[in-house]
Amino acid sequence: MERDGLKRDFGDKVVFHGGMDNQYTLAFGSKEEIREEVIDNLRILGKGGGYIIAPCHNIQAVSPPGNIVTMYETGYEYGWN
Repeated sequence: MERDGLKRDFGDKVVFHGGMDNQYTLAFGSKEEIREEVIDNLRILGKGGGYIIAPCHNIQAVSPPGNIVTMYETGYEYGWN
C-alpha cells in the first residue's frame, strides 16, 4: 500500500503501527538500509504524530538482533523531530 495516500486519507483517524519490511530489510538489509527505511517511515507516517515504529508483522527468526536494535535506535534518534 502507498504510505503517502494512507497517511493523507486516514492519518487523522488512525495510528499507524509497523511498516518495516520484514522479508528483506530487517532480515537481510544493511544497517544503512534499515536506517533509511526507518527515516522514510517516520517522514511519511510519523508526520504530525500517529505512528508506532515496528516490523510489519512478527520479527522473523532470520533477522539479526543487531538489525532490530538498529531499527529502534534509529527510531529513537529521529522520531522526536
